[in-house]
Amino acid sequence: MNRICLIILILIPLLGLGQVTETLKVGVVHEPPFVIKSDDEFTGLSLDLWNSIAEEANVNFELVEFNDHLGLLRALDFKEIDISINPIHVDEIRLTLFDVTQPFYVSVIGVATSITQQSQTKVFLSNFFSVRFLRILLLLVLTIFVFGTVLWLVERRHNRRQFRPGITGLFDGFWWSAVTMTTVGYGDKAPKTRAGRAIAMIWMFSAILIISGFTATVASTLTVNSLVRNIEDLQDLRNTKNIGSVHGSSGANFLGQNDIQDLILYDDVESALLDLYLSSRKLEVLVFDKTVLEYLVGEKQLKGKVFILPVNFHQQYKSFFLPKDSEHLEWINPLLVRKINEKSWPELLHNYNLQIE
Repeated sequence: MNRICLIILILIPLLGLGQVTETLKVGVVHEPPFVIKSDDEFTGLSLDLWNSIAEEANVNFELVEFNDHLGLLRALDFKEIDISINPIHVDEIRLTLFDVTQPFYVSVIGVATSITQQSQTKVFLSNFFSVRFLRILLLLVLTIFVFGTVLWLVERRHNRRQFRPGITGLFDGFWWSAVTMTTVGYGDKAPKTRAGRAIAMIWMFSAILIISGFTATVASTLTVNSLVRNIEDLQDLRNTKNIGSVHGSSGANFLGQNDIQDLILYDDVESALLDLYLSSRKLEVLVFDKTVLEYLVGEKQLKGKVFILPVNFHQQYKSFFLPKDSEHLEWINPLLVRKINEKSWPELLHNYNLQIE
C-alpha cells in the first residue's frame, strides 16, 4: 500500500497536461492589428489570443521583439525562441522547416494606391508640357500637313489664286486642312478640281474621327482622368512601375514568386504607406497583407487618400510557428482551436475591425 501511494505521489506532477514550468520565449514583430507596439507595451489580436491560451495552460512567458518576419524565422530555426505569435502565412517550405499550429486567420495579398496630391492647375501645366502630350500634338500637326500638302499638289496648277505655288502654297494647303478639320469653314480656300474635291471629302470624314479621338486623348492627358490605379489581375500588376512592399513580407515573397523583381522594399509597412501617401510618383502601389493595409488606412486616417483596390491575390492561412519537433505544439493546438471556436472570438475580431474570412 505504501508503495502504491509513493508511485501516485511521483506521478501526480507528470499528470498535469499542458503544464509548462519553464518561461517560454515568445517572438513578436510590430504588425498591427495582430501585434501592436505602443510605448513599449504590446497589444493586438495575436497577443489577446496567446494570452488567453497561456492563461488557461498556466504558462509563463516573455516577449522577444524582432524587426521583421525573417528575424523571427531565423530565431525559430536556431531555437532561440519557443514560438512566434505573429500571423505568418503557411507555405510548403515552412511546413518542412517548422512546426505550425492550426490557422487562426485567413487573409489575402492586397494592393494599395493613392491619389495625386497636386492641384488641378499644376497637374494641367505639368501634363501640357509632357512628352506624351507633345507627341500627340506633333502627330496631329503632321496629319494636317500631309492632307494639306496632297491637296495643294492637286490644286496648285488649276487653282493658283487660292493654292499658290512654292512654299507659300504649302502654307495655303496647311491652312485649308486645319480649317476643314476644325469645321470652322471660312470658305477662303476650296478645291475646284474633281480630284481635289474627292480628297476634301475623304479628309472631312476622316477629320471627324480624328478630332473626336484627339479630343478624348487630350482630355485624359491634361486632366487627372483616373484617381485610382486600375489593377485587376496579375498582368496589370506586372505592367505597373514603382511597386513597393516590405522586406521579408508575404507581399514581397508573392511578387518574387511571380517574377516581379524591381521593387521598392521598406523596413515596415507604416513607412511604405506614408511614402505612398506623400510621394505617389515615387511609389505607385503597395503590395502587402490586405488585412494589415485596411487596418492601418483606418488607424492612420488615410481613407480618401490611400485606397485599397478591390483585387485579391494569394489566399493565406495565418498560424503560430514553433521550432521543428517542438514539445509545445501538442498542447497549444487544442487550446488554439478551442479559442477560435468560442463565441468571444468574433467579438475579438470586431474589436480590431476584422472579420472572419
